[in-house]
Parts: sequence; C-alpha cells; structure tokens
Amino acid sequence: MDILSNLDFSTAFKYLVPSLTDGLWIVIQSTVLGFLLAIVIGLFIAIGRISKIKVLKGFLLVFLEFIRGTPLLVQLVYMYYVVPLLVSIVIQIWNPGYQFKISSLVAGTIGLGINYGCYISEVIRSSILSIDGGQTEAALALGLTNKQALFRITIPQALRSVIPVFGNYLVMMLKDTSLLAYVSVSELLLRTQSYASQSFLTIESYTILAGFYLILSLPLSQLVKLVEKKMIKFN
Repeated sequence: MDILSNLDFSTAFKYLVPSLTDGLWIVIQSTVLGFLLAIVIGLFIAIGRISKIKVLKGFLLVFLEFIRGTPLLVQLVYMYYVVPLLVSIVIQIWNPGYQFKISSLVAGTIGLGINYGCYISEVIRSSILSIDGGQTEAALALGLTNKQALFRITIPQALRSVIPVFGNYLVMMLKDTSLLAYVSVSELLLRTQSYASQSFLTIESYTILAGFYLILSLPLSQLVKLVEKKMIKFN
C-alpha cells in the first residue's frame, strides 16, 4: 500500500511524455521504412519460391527456415553486432584495415524488414498461387511473356487481396519496434528505461509507455479493419 500511495504519475507524465514524443519519429521511421523493405523482400522471395530455378528455391527455403526458426531479437542483435564484423572481414581481403560500420537504427530497420519480409513472402506466394491460371494462359495467348503476365496480371491481383493482412503485420511491426531498444536505438522503450532508472518511478514510467503504445496501435488497428471492410465490399 505504501507503494501505491507514493505513486507520482503527474511528475512522470510531465518529464517522460516529451521524451516519448521525441522518440515517436524514430518509431514511425523504423516502422514505415522497415515495412516497405519487408514488402520488397517478401515479393522477391515469393517470386523466387514459385520460379523454376531449383538452386534459388532451395536457398530461399533455407533462408526462410533460418529466419522463422530464430527469435526476432536475436536477429536484430546479430544484424547490429555480427553482420558489420562479417562484412569487414570480407572487405579486408581487398582492403586491409577497413572497418564496416552501421548505425543502430539502420541495423534495426533492416532486421525488422528481413524478419517480416519472410513471413509476408508466404502470404504473397499463397495469394499468387490462388490466382486462376487461366488468366495467365489468356495473357500468353495475347502475346505477353511469362514475366509480363506475372507482373501485369497476377501480382497486382495478389497484392490487392492481401492488403488487409499487410495491415495486421504493420501493426505488429509498430509494436515490435520496442525491441530496437536492445540494439541501442533511442526509441520509446529505451527512453522509458533511462527515465525510470533515474527517477525510480518504475510503475508510472512503464504504465505511461504502455498507454503510449495503445494510443499508437489502436487507431492503426481500427484503420486496418476499415480497409479490410472496404476491400471485402470492393471484391
């Protein structure tokens, strides 16, 4: 009861919220750029998985299993701490002494993009395979190449049908940006941890942080549901 009576939300709100507001841009930046990267990676993997190139299909399958079989946090740490070392080792073969560096935000954004891209790829691949093959045959009969039929006929329809699923992944990525704190990105969680350790207002700080994420994610979730309803009516 002593703890509850000593709660000071007004002080925590006064000093923590401005810091969280400053960190909001980092969250938006990493979410938007990471999600765009995820779509590009997902589309590339999906096309590679349905191609007839066995070596490419085998490589992508192994890559998918590696990404889906390891935690996102481990992947972010690996991207920030290990990948620069591996790149430096390779480049030093031709340029001794070279040290490759990558910012924590860039590493975190790339890590999010790769992780979500692998999951999105399966959604895109399934959607492409669900498109009636007769449309491709009709396109070929009209003189289009396989590549033109894929990119002009099949993929546009496939992407349109998975927009609601993309929205759900976007909301998930927004919340997963909190993991970027573990690779030193000054986003919301890291700012909250720093303030809580200095002020000892632990309950207040993390409660405000949870509320901040709710304010961000709930409207976005409602927007996704609205888009999903519109897509259902459109189809």
